[in-house]
Amino acid sequence: MKCPYCNSPSTKVMEKRDTDKENVVRRRRECETCSKRFTTYERAEVLDLFIIKKDQRREMFDRRKLRISLTKACEKRPIKHEKLESLISEIEQKLIRIRRTDIESRIVGEIVMDLLKEIDEVAYIRFASVYRDFKDVTDFEKELQEISKTE
Repeated sequence: MKCPYCNSPSTKVMEKRDTDKENVVRRRRECETCSKRFTTYERAEVLDLFIIKKDQRREMFDRRKLRISLTKACEKRPIKHEKLESLISEIEQKLIRIRRTDIESRIVGEIVMDLLKEIDEVAYIRFASVYRDFKDVTDFEKELQEISKTE
């Protein structure tokens, strides 16, 4: 594992822990060159997941793309990086449990929104506005009313 600070290939594992999520191991590492510490997560690749987009394109599930969209939704919100990584792992596990290799993007979006709603309503609204393609302020108002009903 290369150090993300100095790019040195010499790192050592200081601590290893299993996480709450299935198939994920957390490792605390220290760079032997610059002495900085960082955390890595190791997960087993279970199967290839493909996402069927609205226009019927088929593309491989990409944790990085999911992380980018969740990071944007959670920007300037009190959500820690570890919580975000945990959320991504939980989403991936839910997709794996569906036991299909081809999953509609709508299912992924609904899973993300259900989990985000529990964590942070502002992040949920941000994600929903892109996912559901809000056109104007009335779309936001309708969604806010729906959130208020469920509380």
